[in-house]
Amino acid sequence: MKKYFLKRLALIVPTLIGITFIVFMISHLAPGGPLESEIAKLRSLSSLSGASSKQIDEREIELIKKRLHLDKPLPIAYLYWINQVLHFDLGESRINYKKVSNLILEKLPISLTFGLTGFFLSYLICIPLGIMKALKQGEKFDILTSVIIFFTYSMPTFALAMLLLYVFASGEVFSLFPLGHEVSDNYESLSPFEKVLDWAHHMFLPVVCYTFHSFAVLTILMKNSLLEEISKDYVRTAVAKGLTFKQAVFRHAFRNSLIPIATGFGNNLNLILAGSLIIELVFNIDGIGQLSFTAVNQRDTDLLMGLLLIQSFLSLIGNILSDLCYVIVDPRIQFE
Repeated sequence: MKKYFLKRLALIVPTLIGITFIVFMISHLAPGGPLESEIAKLRSLSSLSGASSKQIDEREIELIKKRLHLDKPLPIAYLYWINQVLHFDLGESRINYKKVSNLILEKLPISLTFGLTGFFLSYLICIPLGIMKALKQGEKFDILTSVIIFFTYSMPTFALAMLLLYVFASGEVFSLFPLGHEVSDNYESLSPFEKVLDWAHHMFLPVVCYTFHSFAVLTILMKNSLLEEISKDYVRTAVAKGLTFKQAVFRHAFRNSLIPIATGFGNNLNLILAGSLIIELVFNIDGIGQLSFTAVNQRDTDLLMGLLLIQSFLSLIGNILSDLCYVIVDPRIQFE
């Protein structure tokens, strides 16, 4: 078992190299790559100053290529980027000329805050709800909650976010929550307790949207998994030996029914960091989701590569955590 996980950990490095190499090549070969972006900026500045574009092309383009290491073949330029990463330098954003690492650290707490909150709320709500639906299969509670679940599953995230804003924040119906942003303008002048209340006030609706994003899938998955376990012979045997039905469910079937839930637990680690772009856009939250969108839209290669590196690493760690969750839930599973 230890050898398996050590192998998985060792494979992280070549996998990351493969992912980043492919994206690095595509981002530099695609139209509007870093070299073309820098030349376009230089020409726009020269046109404002009245300089000749030909002179600038001759003077500056070779210097730009050297600075970007694009005077060499792309694989060599990629090695320069790898060397930079090994020195804990993710480069500089070409949008606002800030360090990529500093930009990520600025946005990270925002996405982590509502991402982790929504993530844990999803599991805390959906697992008990799925159990209750399985135990009350076909009853009024099951039918009523199924209608709600169907509603949440069928409604797109952006539609739900705009509906919540219209009903609870616009003032057309209610004005209980602010329209956007993660904190108020006077946040820094508030006391610590008031800061917590202000944050909760602003983040309530985004967290509700984030929770609803996986609400239906997790609940139905938990219900169906538990129903499948309840129908197996070992549960009937446990009841025949003197246990009540609920005792048999919670002592035996419940743990086995968590295996499908454990599958996605580690994989959601990447979603916590990435956040939800749609939720951040609708609620005007300046998090990792918007930063990733800006990096792609503005062809900011260093920022894009830094975000890709971190998110790919978390995704690979999440896959290993999923396997670990398998073992914790069901010790009979052995990875060789």
